[in-house]
Amino acid sequence: MGPLTAAAATAATAATAAYAATAAPAAYASLAAWLWLTFAQGMFWRTDVRLPPRTAPTPWPSVAIVVPARDEADVLPLSLTSLLTQDYPGEAAIVLVDDGSTDGTGELALRLAREHPGLPLTVTSPGEPPAGWTGKLWALRHGIALARDAQPTEPDYLLLTDADIAHEPDSLRELVAAATSADLDLVSQMARLRVAGLWERLVVPAFVYFFAQLYPFRRINRPGSRTAAAAGGCVLLRTEAAVRAGVPDSIRQAVIDDVSLARAVRRSGGRIWLGLAERVDSVRPYPALTDLWRMVSRSAYAQLRHQPLLLAGTVAGLVLVYLVPPAALLAGLATGRPAVAWAGGLAWLLMSGTYAPMLRYYRLPVALAPLLPFTALLYLLMTVDSAVQHYRGRGAAWKGRTYARPSGA
Repeated sequence: MGPLTAAAATAATAATAAYAATAAPAAYASLAAWLWLTFAQGMFWRTDVRLPPRTAPTPWPSVAIVVPARDEADVLPLSLTSLLTQDYPGEAAIVLVDDGSTDGTGELALRLAREHPGLPLTVTSPGEPPAGWTGKLWALRHGIALARDAQPTEPDYLLLTDADIAHEPDSLRELVAAATSADLDLVSQMARLRVAGLWERLVVPAFVYFFAQLYPFRRINRPGSRTAAAAGGCVLLRTEAAVRAGVPDSIRQAVIDDVSLARAVRRSGGRIWLGLAERVDSVRPYPALTDLWRMVSRSAYAQLRHQPLLLAGTVAGLVLVYLVPPAALLAGLATGRPAVAWAGGLAWLLMSGTYAPMLRYYRLPVALAPLLPFTALLYLLMTVDSAVQHYRGRGAAWKGRTYARPSGA
């Protein structure tokens, strides 16, 4: 054996020894993390959190539906039409806030209202948001104020729904019945996102799965819980609770407005509820990976409060929880370390098993569950890219607007 060969063999031996010293602890730590996530994180993986039991109120309360819309002409024929044709027994009206659209969103909305006469529609424009406001929250503020002033008495509830959300005809009826039956100030449903293309099938269910992991629905819905979140695409909010919480003014800088809204309502003493939707769907397409990448990366670093330490911890956590299990299984088998392989394999099995219900909810084959580590790697890269874009001065960019880090954040 020559000196170069001997040196290479020595280096390989050292690398193997270093791996052996770290692989087992990482594999066992990942398995422990998955045992905790599976059994102690609010059963986040279960998908049976749907609207609570409900009965029809007497009389039906009044509702103002507020739809912020910026360049949404492509999706309005599905989403707005579904609101115009709501089968709601009480008084309801729609305010669409055309937030500086350049694609004829406002004109299309008025035409759809003429073609589908149902709930009355008002189209308004708030102008550009002033400093310290995000565009969506400025639009919501304008729409809410108009809805409250348009009638002799202000509406009992506000339905805040995005312009890409389509509602089944009884959606508003069921939301209001749930809110009144359970005396809830905020009822929010996580709309079922589109999963038509390959990348949507790989990325979208994981998005909801990760969200539920961060904000377990059962904990959110527990009275007195400190966990609070909502899904911004579909939020029914009691008007009195909105006034008490001072929203949207109190959260005017929030990029992740739905979570901030829920926290504000809970802090003011309101009762909130969040679950998965059965009859509320997003119709916005994300056909390419780049579309999904932008959706995630525009707010990922904001979710981490623009803190480098939180970013580092998130990256380390994603690696430990999602990437170590398959790596430990394969490496343990390759190096003849059965304990490492078993730990990695069991962690990967728990990961896949907890992901399977979300795939079934999206009517996708559970055979996709073992691919979750690959999807997690994509989310890791999207999160890092979100931080990179922030430090390049691009912040949270969406439809021509870029939001810098809020002062004091």
